Amino acid sequence: MPVTPDALAHAEDLADFVAASPSSYHAAAEVARRLEGAGFARLDEQDAWDVTPGGRYVVVRDGAAIAWTVPADATAITPTNVLGAHTDSPGFKLKPQPTTGSKGWLQAAVEVYGGPLLTSWLDRELRLAGRLALADGRVVLADTGALLRLPQLAIHLDRDANTSLALDKQFQTQPVWGLGDPTQEDILAELAGSAGVSASDIRGYDVVIADTARGAVFGKDRAFFASGRLDDLASVHAGVVALESIDTAASGPIAILAAFDHEELGSNSRSGAAGPFLEDILGRVYDALGADASERRRAFSSSWCLSSDVGHSVHPNYVHKHDPVVQPVLGSGPILKLNANQRYATDALGSAAWRGWCDTADVITQEFVSNNNVRCGSTIGPITATRLGIRTVDVGIPILSMHSARELAGVSDLHDLTRVAGAFFAG
Repeated sequence: MPVTPDALAHAEDLADFVAASPSSYHAAAEVARRLEGAGFARLDEQDAWDVTPGGRYVVVRDGAAIAWTVPADATAITPTNVLGAHTDSPGFKLKPQPTTGSKGWLQAAVEVYGGPLLTSWLDRELRLAGRLALADGRVVLADTGALLRLPQLAIHLDRDANTSLALDKQFQTQPVWGLGDPTQEDILAELAGSAGVSASDIRGYDVVIADTARGAVFGKDRAFFASGRLDDLASVHAGVVALESIDTAASGPIAILAAFDHEELGSNSRSGAAGPFLEDILGRVYDALGADASERRRAFSSSWCLSSDVGHSVHPNYVHKHDPVVQPVLGSGPILKLNANQRYATDALGSAAWRGWCDTADVITQEFVSNNNVRCGSTIGPITATRLGIRTVDVGIPILSMHSARELAGVSDLHDLTRVAGAFFAG
């Protein structure tokens, strides 16, 4: 499909969004910052809320954010349309006692987070980013900028590198960040300095490694977009952009963006899709609308969740890994994800609803199904459907290099997903 100026502008905006979101905590903060700039009221879970018809709100819980708009004519049985996505990505997380090294090198002790393509992290300028818990009770965000590198062993010292390269997760994934004696240098001081605090005030931290390279548009007709953390900041960004334009004066569902954390680990946390965050928010919203338990269930029975996460484009060099017939390709539209074993929550009714929203947005869609010999992954869709009983559809955009430090998407798909999200939110 031709890449429009609007799609190119959307990709550049996504590049800004990813650059501002090197960790799930930064991503949640960026969601809130952008939506507050669009007139959303920031709420604190510890406060009493004044949620009223016509309002626009956002809440952050750790590395997750939930935002919503309430139509002016909302009642106790107004349904909700939830777009679910996630803020975390596979990579590495900083361990306790993180400053290490040997032979004159300073290194960072890291633990593998989720299921990254380990070799994709080699020979890149990397940064540390996340949250610091301080002695005075404050929580601040830290981002060192370019600080680390995971240097690959030269081929002269590993003649088999081009045929059998595999990294030991403990001993060959510890990045270098300086020269000197590890007993005299502390990587926490680098983090503290980036946040404008003292290293001695740090009492706890959740810090990950992120690529520093900015997202880029390239290729014939500028069809490609490469960036870190497209899984799943592409969907989070699509939801933010779509939600910003919702007209609360118009009739429609309660439109919700639920950007969860910890999807790459199974979503089992207080800020993950398997946790209570979305249910907590929905409970408080419907309480404000005067709904009793029966009315809330009536609202849920006519609600939808669009679980948006990336999926696999057919790979031209590995076609045998894909279904022989159903072969989505990036640049040809967002995908509808199906699986007979409920690894995705899509069913016939969900398929029909998705195609309706695509028609409304004038967007072409593709289908995705796994090769029977290749194990299918999963995402937050089945979890949300199980926890809340809301009808759920799993969708996304097709990409290559999934779980790489730098993934590849189609510029037009990114924009088209946002257009469908807008149609979904509008009902």
